[in-house]
Amino acid sequence: MSDLAGTARVVRALGARSIRQTFRRPQLISPIIVFPTLLLAIQTGGAGAGIELPGFPPVQSFLQFMLAGSMMQSMMLAGNSGGIAFAVDIEMGFTDRLFASPIPRFAIVLGRLAGTAALGLFAALWFLAIGLIFGAEIEGGVPGALLAIALVTTSALAVGGIGAAIALRTGSASVVQGLFPLVLVVLFLSSAFFPQDLMVEPAKTIAEYNPLSFIVEGVREPIIAGIDLTQTLEAVAAIAGIVVLGLVLSARALRHRLRVG
Repeated sequence: MSDLAGTARVVRALGARSIRQTFRRPQLISPIIVFPTLLLAIQTGGAGAGIELPGFPPVQSFLQFMLAGSMMQSMMLAGNSGGIAFAVDIEMGFTDRLFASPIPRFAIVLGRLAGTAALGLFAALWFLAIGLIFGAEIEGGVPGALLAIALVTTSALAVGGIGAAIALRTGSASVVQGLFPLVLVVLFLSSAFFPQDLMVEPAKTIAEYNPLSFIVEGVREPIIAGIDLTQTLEAVAAIAGIVVLGLVLSARALRHRLRVG
């Protein structure tokens, strides 16, 4: 029990450091909050009439529809920013000092993931607050809002695992930063910003099988309609798959980093 408590303290301390590191660097926090917020404002103002298209799901407003997509965008960029910050620590030698200290090696990764999950939580609260301030209703009420927050937070942790794995494998902040366009491509090829049924091929088919589509629909449904058990379970399954992938890749990258130094 004492070892477990010690590991928990290490994870908490490194997670808190990760959060402070992000908020102290504009280049890390801007993609998570500023960019998605501006894009939400532009899309809501410029494409608000899209809800009148035949086949568009019934929603109160385009803002209500877009909230889930903005949360997902912020969450994805939080994972990317976390990977960049982790790679910076590797380049500066901070991670090597952690490796030399008497703490579990994987607690170093878990600390980074805890910080990324906290940023996902902040992003979910931020966009829900924006939605409520500008008149969007949460049809699922408080339980629906809590479900959306939980899904976004765990999604950030899941995506952060992949970012951490890339940082450990490459040890280069520029390489991780170079994934920014890929993050946006994967996100736009999902139903985050537009209903899947109204997409054209091949984007429609890609979005149908994109794990992010399952997650975003699980986040969106409590906002625009109410809690749907099927979509929630599909979102949880997609998140679990990404978590497993991220942890496996991180474990392998960590062994590689310890071996090559």
